[in-house]
Amino acid sequence: MPFRSLRGVARPPGRRRGKRAIVIKENDSRTFDAAAFLSSAGLGRKIVQLKPREAFFTQGSDADSIFYLQKGRAKLTVVSAAGKEATITLLKPGDFIGEESLAGTGPRLASATALTACSALRIDRQHMINVMHEEHAFSDLFLKFLLGRIIRTQADLVDQLFNSSEKRLARILLLMAEFGKEGEQERTIPKVTQETLADMIGTTRSRVSFFMNRFRKLGLIEYNGRIRVNKSLLNVVLHDKLSDQNSKHPAIPSTEQGEQGGRKRPRKRAPVVPGA
Repeated sequence: MPFRSLRGVARPPGRRRGKRAIVIKENDSRTFDAAAFLSSAGLGRKIVQLKPREAFFTQGSDADSIFYLQKGRAKLTVVSAAGKEATITLLKPGDFIGEESLAGTGPRLASATALTACSALRIDRQHMINVMHEEHAFSDLFLKFLLGRIIRTQADLVDQLFNSSEKRLARILLLMAEFGKEGEQERTIPKVTQETLADMIGTTRSRVSFFMNRFRKLGLIEYNGRIRVNKSLLNVVLHDKLSDQNSKHPAIPSTEQGEQGGRKRPRKRAPVVPGA
């Protein structure tokens, strides 16, 4: 096909050869406030109030929503086929609860129950997914939470595999008191039973009772209706001040001491009389 020149061909008015029209888009000045979103009710979300021992959801129920804990403390538990209950973790303000609902619409894998009076934001599953797709600031915040939970879960596994039950209890108490954050050096943890602590560290209630009494005698914790954790409890986890052998076999004070050096006075055996 022969080449045809475009000279003489009329062009639409307002356009020049060799130049393209430039379209300028105005910047969207709207910014997403994640804190405001998580603190107020709105489309697809509502604020719920729970009393102590009231359930956010139960194991086996439909996973149709996710919760954001605004105030209070809660726990996550699972029940085996034999009916035995175990506490997975304790939850604090700023935690998401039931995030497994984002993976599908199957049943809940665990139960979430309030330990104290709680205030939480309930977000519908589909609405949560939509906001994560549309608002990168919110998806970044949620991803940061998930990474923190993964790190915590791995640390719990290492703690369970390699540390003594005494060190595991000390670590749980420190986590509940939120040590490592800025604030006071001594903190009071929410009310929690020794059975719950025993479930979390994989031991018996009697062992937890023994360790708690030991911590109190050493001034590491205080009892005054609620448990106050002192910073000195960090020595148990970081420096292993209390050996596992001593914790399992505590020294029993002797009632028979000598006059010098606190040594035991040897007992005299009664003579054996032949024929007696």
